[in-house]
Amino acid sequence: MLSRLKEAEQKASRLEERLADPEVMKDRELFTKLSREYKELSPVIAEYRNYLSCRKNADDAKQLLSSGDPDLCELAQDELRKSEAAAEASLAKIRVLLIPRDPDDGRGTVIEIRAGAGGEEACIFAADLFRMYSMYCASMGFSVSMVDENRTDLGGFRKLVFIVEGEGAYSRFKYESGVHEVKRVPVTESQGRIQTSTVTVAVMPEAEEIDVEINPADIIFETCRSSGAGGQHINKTDSAVRLTHVPTGTVVECQEERSQFQNRDKAMKTLRSILYDRKVREQTESIASARRSMVGTGDRSERIRVYRYKDNLVRDSRIDDRSVHIALDSFMNGEMSELIDALAAKETAERLKGG
Repeated sequence: MLSRLKEAEQKASRLEERLADPEVMKDRELFTKLSREYKELSPVIAEYRNYLSCRKNADDAKQLLSSGDPDLCELAQDELRKSEAAAEASLAKIRVLLIPRDPDDGRGTVIEIRAGAGGEEACIFAADLFRMYSMYCASMGFSVSMVDENRTDLGGFRKLVFIVEGEGAYSRFKYESGVHEVKRVPVTESQGRIQTSTVTVAVMPEAEEIDVEINPADIIFETCRSSGAGGQHINKTDSAVRLTHVPTGTVVECQEERSQFQNRDKAMKTLRSILYDRKVREQTESIASARRSMVGTGDRSERIRVYRYKDNLVRDSRIDDRSVHIALDSFMNGEMSELIDALAAKETAERLKGG
């Protein structure tokens, strides 16, 4: 492992030189690719250098042990113990850092929420999930922008699509893909009976232009007037856009911005992410079964989590450890980190076990 780390440090040095090359800077695609490689290596290299520093301290302490001075030897023995423990801890961190990471973890994400079974109550819970995600994003410093929405009269959503931008947003939200089940008394229920409803969440890594090449000739671009609340502007301008990607039949709509240009830009960003997600899934299907055993498939037919209002409890089906007790009221207010950290830890443990 240490020889691999030395090679990684040498590679990082070469990447630093190439990134400083004016010719590389001119090539946007190459510069982006090399920047990602360097960014992925940086945490490993930093920890490797920390390990080397700990080992040097330990070696220096060993030399002092032969000084013959009792007081100095006692101090050296203490320093040796601390330095060797720090070196072992650093190696443990390096082993985790060396696990092949999801290459999309550093990206932003596009999230689609759809009401499932449960009628209006499912639509209302879709709105509750969006509020929860928005509050979590605020706590993490992520930005949220709406792409498309289909509201109901009671304030719910039949469907909504939004973009979360920020370093590592996808790494935090990727565990949300799947079916979310809620058990509670709906606001539409006059008899006080608990109803079970479902909402599906699809999470896709935000794609960049260099990730997916889209032929403009393959896109049908349409404009239309925005629907829903919005005042006079909504009724007078054809600012809403609809993009149809002919080869795949993918349709994306956006009407959230006043400008047709802004709506088209958001719609293209969403379309690009959908096609990128499809491309990645096709390329990695051979290893998908391993990831399914770790964190679930994220397929919409799979229930990943239950929100039980009567018990004030959130239970995630992918975590067996019952000590992970999540209070629903705080969770719905965006305090999601404990559960997301538990899911990430499980994925890391499974990858360590597998590799």
